[in-house]
Amino acid sequence: MTTIATMSVMKRNGEAEELCVGKMRKVIRFACAEYPDCDPLELEHDAHIQFRDRMTTKEIQRTLIQAAVEKTSVQQPDWQYVAARLLAYDLYKEAAVNRGYYGQFGYGDFAALLEVLTAKGLYGDYLLATYSQADIHELGSYIKPERDSLFNYAGLRLLADRYLIKDLAGGVMELPQERFMIIAMHLALKEADRVKHAKDFYDILSKLEITVATPTLTNAGTPHHQLSSCFIDTVDDSLANIMGTAAASSMVSKFGGGVGIYLGKVRSRGSSIRGHKGASGGIVPWTRLYNQIAISVDQLGTRAGAFAVYLDVWHADILDFLNLKTNNGDDRMKAHDIFPGVCVPDLFMQRVEERGDWHLFDPHEVREVMGFSLEDCYGEEFAEKYERCVNEPRLTIKTAVPAIDIMKKIMASAFETGTPFIFFRDTVNRANPNKHAGMIYSSNLCTEIMQNMSPTEFISEELEDGVIVTRQKPGDFVVCNLSSLNLGRVRSYEDIARIVPIQMRMLDNVIDLNFYPVKQAQFTNKKYRAVGLGTSGYHQYLAQNGIKWESDEHVAVADELYEEIAYHAIKASNEIAKEKGTYLAFAGSEWQTGEYFAQRGYTDERWKQLQADVARHGMRNAWTFAVAPTGTTSLIAGATASTDPVYAKFFIEEKRTGVVPQTAPNLNEKTFFFYKEAHKIDQMWSIRAAGARQRHIDQAQSFNLYITPDISARDFLDLYVQSWKNGIKTIYYVRNQSVDVEDCVSCSS
Repeated sequence: MTTIATMSVMKRNGEAEELCVGKMRKVIRFACAEYPDCDPLELEHDAHIQFRDRMTTKEIQRTLIQAAVEKTSVQQPDWQYVAARLLAYDLYKEAAVNRGYYGQFGYGDFAALLEVLTAKGLYGDYLLATYSQADIHELGSYIKPERDSLFNYAGLRLLADRYLIKDLAGGVMELPQERFMIIAMHLALKEADRVKHAKDFYDILSKLEITVATPTLTNAGTPHHQLSSCFIDTVDDSLANIMGTAAASSMVSKFGGGVGIYLGKVRSRGSSIRGHKGASGGIVPWTRLYNQIAISVDQLGTRAGAFAVYLDVWHADILDFLNLKTNNGDDRMKAHDIFPGVCVPDLFMQRVEERGDWHLFDPHEVREVMGFSLEDCYGEEFAEKYERCVNEPRLTIKTAVPAIDIMKKIMASAFETGTPFIFFRDTVNRANPNKHAGMIYSSNLCTEIMQNMSPTEFISEELEDGVIVTRQKPGDFVVCNLSSLNLGRVRSYEDIARIVPIQMRMLDNVIDLNFYPVKQAQFTNKKYRAVGLGTSGYHQYLAQNGIKWESDEHVAVADELYEEIAYHAIKASNEIAKEKGTYLAFAGSEWQTGEYFAQRGYTDERWKQLQADVARHGMRNAWTFAVAPTGTTSLIAGATASTDPVYAKFFIEEKRTGVVPQTAPNLNEKTFFFYKEAHKIDQMWSIRAAGARQRHIDQAQSFNLYITPDISARDFLDLYVQSWKNGIKTIYYVRNQSVDVEDCVSCSS
């Protein structure tokens, strides 16, 4: 009979050795060392390891990890950090075997890693071509392995499973701090003092003070370094342009980008084509085409593509559009996999309040008869031209519908599916600092991006010397470059002043270092150099500072905090402009004229000085501030998502390997009372706080409404009306407690 004393275990390198229980206990003590409430003996007992001859050390380690995970509770949240340290130990051992430095605990030779993964085609050769060996050794020695202890289990598990570089057999090659350093090196490639900036970038990444967009986290340092989250295209009313958008969207999705599409210029069902009345099938067939592309062209083979399609609320096809995702009706008129968004002017909301009529038009007929495009204007100009269309007898496609009936359809769809997203187009365009250069028709997949848009124009297609040459004039094809400040790790405004300038430099560098799936995206990104600095850890920030969500204090803090972030983002863009030059369309912008500052009431001395500096030296970035959802990346950082309240203080996620209990970040006796769950919060307080934040955000927020199944229609409608009246630019999901909706992974930042 085999005894414990004579049992052998199989090591990761395939060798057998005699079982040594002392080694296991040493690992447990290592994991529990910094957490006095976590007893090593208790973990050893609860692991219930059933030793057997030739058991693998990996099996023992994973049993310990799961035991620590399952001990996580409201009373003992630190077990999730013990589990993370055990997982880190597991990753260290696996990387050591795969990279050939077995016997050495922790991190291996960074320079050797670069050589090996470049040779394998897993890193791009541009890293070794740009950084000298001395640079690489200096940066390798700057890596801080101890920062792995900042991860909780769920965050480290997600980072390891999805983002660390693995070999073709799925073996771990890269460790967490090496991923952060590779991202930092990539984003510093074109800096004059690239080593200094790489260290700066690495520090704020590895301290989890910021997160970068999911594509940046995934693709930085690789051969196909597509670093941007979302792309937005405007479809003109022609077959060439409709199919051009299909081709461009396919390429964007192939390289991991989310897609936003504005269809408001496309003619409606029953419109004429080349004079043939009633020939058009409207926007539903094209939406179904984009739906199929989203399914067929996945994001780097990891998940289905994600497309949002936007339509104006006055478009004659709006009623069909609002039924796209619902479960009732003709399935030939459905597009279940796209995310619909509705563009809403102030006039429509006024008619809803008045219980007045709303008219639907065909945009093609309006152009032909009236000589203008309704979608090309906003505010008072839109209201005046809309009334002219209402009173024009030559318009044959013109349907009067009670505005409240359309609103009811919006609410019914939102109650059932979480969508459509809402885009308050007048609010957006009035606040646009670059209205001199264009118009904003819609948003992106996560409703936080607000940038000038226009269709790409087909010029010609010629056969030249046996080669087909296609010429196009690029439109404003919007690109989302995202990163989020982790407010959960902000202890003072001095932290914001230190972090944001580094973060803005990283974001600006994305524009020059990106791999662009389509040329019009590259053209637009260089023209405007727009970035979206956002935030995560917002509810965590409130809880750690003892601020109730449902309070006037919260609204005041939101106003002050986001003004502070905005100030440092604008100041950083101005400083980079002094060094590297302004964006191409700066002249004539409201940044230059000072109107941007006046609109927001920025009148104290520091703002006046910044306004003068911007007028003199310019802005590097046409837009600076956008708050994305951050669902995935905030989990890695151990923070609450975006500006959302927590779903629950404590919850259990089921995985194939077992259950994973999780707590709200930094849950303790002090913060417990201030973490109120999302569906228990009076949404009016969320709306007021979002309105306070919005004044300082030059783009928008991925703002969610949380409802319960028993909400009354009157109260539900009031949430939309109050969102509009509080100056919120968009509404992302309506998160009904009984409906699951899927966040965009691409836009997580």
